[in-house]
Amino acid sequence: MGANLSISSKPKLVGSLAALASVLVWSGWIVFTRHGVTTDVPAVTLGLLRYAIPTLVMLPILLRSGAAYRRAGWLKCAIMVFGSGAPFFLICSLGMTFAPAAHVGVMLPGVLPMFVALFAFLLFGERFGGARLCGYGMVLAGVLALCGASLLEAGAGDWRGHVLLLVSAASWACFTLAFKRSGLTAWQAAALINAVSVVIMVAIDLTQGGPNLWDLPWQTLATQGFAQGILSGLLALAAYSYAVTVLGASKASAFVSLTPALTAMVAALSLGEWPDGMAVAAILVVGAGVALASGIASGISFKRRLLPQQS
Repeated sequence: MGANLSISSKPKLVGSLAALASVLVWSGWIVFTRHGVTTDVPAVTLGLLRYAIPTLVMLPILLRSGAAYRRAGWLKCAIMVFGSGAPFFLICSLGMTFAPAAHVGVMLPGVLPMFVALFAFLLFGERFGGARLCGYGMVLAGVLALCGASLLEAGAGDWRGHVLLLVSAASWACFTLAFKRSGLTAWQAAALINAVSVVIMVAIDLTQGGPNLWDLPWQTLATQGFAQGILSGLLALAAYSYAVTVLGASKASAFVSLTPALTAMVAALSLGEWPDGMAVAAILVVGAGVALASGIASGISFKRRLLPQQS
């Protein structure tokens, strides 16, 4: 009996580790992107690194998925590209030039579930239980508190970043809803989004001045290429897809609640961006709200379970 329990628990353990790994990668992506756009790396260059490497890897998937894309329809495909592709990346990167990484962790992955629920309610009439509504309320309260504190702080320009990051979160929510109804697999959607985003980024890069990809130091290219293209573009998708398969969508998405706190920790240690008291409070409230909004609380049972009888 003990051996069977150990064997059956292994996939869930690996799934939990995969979900945690994907959250760590997302937190690292925020910090790497924040560092890049506030130093010497143009957002378009970061975008090329983010989308070009996965495009090369997933090119075979793209080439054999034409029928799946036609079934999904051009509108859903366009929404997915806008919501999580090049337009999303550029808006989000611009927001990161104004707001510190800890705020990004709150405003982007923290706010995303609230926008998904709002759009699902407005467009499809979906309803949510009390625990989830409480979670969305906590997210909203944390965001409003953080935005209000930034507006009251003299000379702070964080509010510009907040607005852009909220737009980014809303666009990703549109991608989420379009993807759910597209019939595509995660890899098919990623292959399309990456390929179209590369075309957009190259077109923008050719029309603007300034340094291009090859003008940057090789250390910067290697570091950002690994963080953007390999970790964020490939490994995070693989890890999270596996976690959803093993744990289910609700339990896997509950790990996203760790992103605001992990982002703040990584940013503090690597960039020296230590959050103030209001940011810490917002991180805790929004993180708890995301956990409730994931629906994980609905699976908790307080009924007494009978122990199996000894033979």
